[in-house]
Amino acid sequence: MSLFTISPAASSDTDIPGSEEKSLAAPLCRVQDLSHRYGDLQALRDVNLDVAGGEIVAVLGKNGSGKSTLFRLLSTLMPIQSGRVEIGGVDASGDPLGVRSKIGIIFQSPSLDVQLTVLENLFCQGALYGLSGQELDQRCDEVLEQFGLADRGQERCKTLSGGLKRRVELAKGLLHRPQVMLLDEPSTGLDPAARLQLWQALEDLAASGVAVLLTTHLMEEADKASRLVLMHDGRKVAEGRPASLRGELGGGVLTVVTENLDTAADYLRREVGLEPQIVGRTVRARCDDPSVVSRVAEALGESLESITLGRPSLEDVFVAQTGDVFDVTSG
Repeated sequence: MSLFTISPAASSDTDIPGSEEKSLAAPLCRVQDLSHRYGDLQALRDVNLDVAGGEIVAVLGKNGSGKSTLFRLLSTLMPIQSGRVEIGGVDASGDPLGVRSKIGIIFQSPSLDVQLTVLENLFCQGALYGLSGQELDQRCDEVLEQFGLADRGQERCKTLSGGLKRRVELAKGLLHRPQVMLLDEPSTGLDPAARLQLWQALEDLAASGVAVLLTTHLMEEADKASRLVLMHDGRKVAEGRPASLRGELGGGVLTVVTENLDTAADYLRREVGLEPQIVGRTVRARCDDPSVVSRVAEALGESLESITLGRPSLEDVFVAQTGDVFDVTSG
């Protein structure tokens, strides 16, 4: 049996890798046995997930894994077909408006009116939630200060950098003081510096007691989360702290890129005693012995394109749990 054998998706969270590490705090966001279909396509399959205040939970998966469907259901953009969603104790099926009062949403696509100033965008948002007068002014001041935008209120949004625009969107989402913040691919279109600014804002947000749930296909972003949920083919296949999930693969992973995948896998199995798995254009195996690198390189000769031995990454975790390459352009 391969060390990268896929474990069947389980019906209970106790069977999911890393699920024992859940927060003991009462969840502000609770998803139970959530499933959804688009015609013949099963987009979500019995997903269970809790997010407590103070947590940043990242949902990682390639395109088609079910991330965006989960987000749309949590934000009440689509009716729930099967299962249950509760936000702050409010049932999404029975009281979607009540849920909307408890969530802040940052969509993948920008939602600012760039012709308006920062404050004008906030005033429009406040009006949607019935805020006005002194209360609205006070809350605008609070969120602008919270996200380092106190001196930007009169600037038109079209003049702001991508990172500043994202911070304005966060300020908008928090204006009505939600308990849960939902972010769908929040780093889309941001440069590395802006991504760092965004993540710092999310950490500050979680520190204030808000439950933060975001979807992503960026490994480096998922690695910063307090907890990671790995999605594949509509299922939750792993859950836990990123370091713990990587640690389950042991000390190292050998990755071989070669023209002759079967030959390389056979050599690793027969001559080195490893349990290889062919994934895409690579052969991978758990390995802690650096001397294996030179042995494999000599044996494969000119057919070898590259060989690496390193600590397990989240991509290795994905491969181990799904048997598939992490290619966000597919699926």
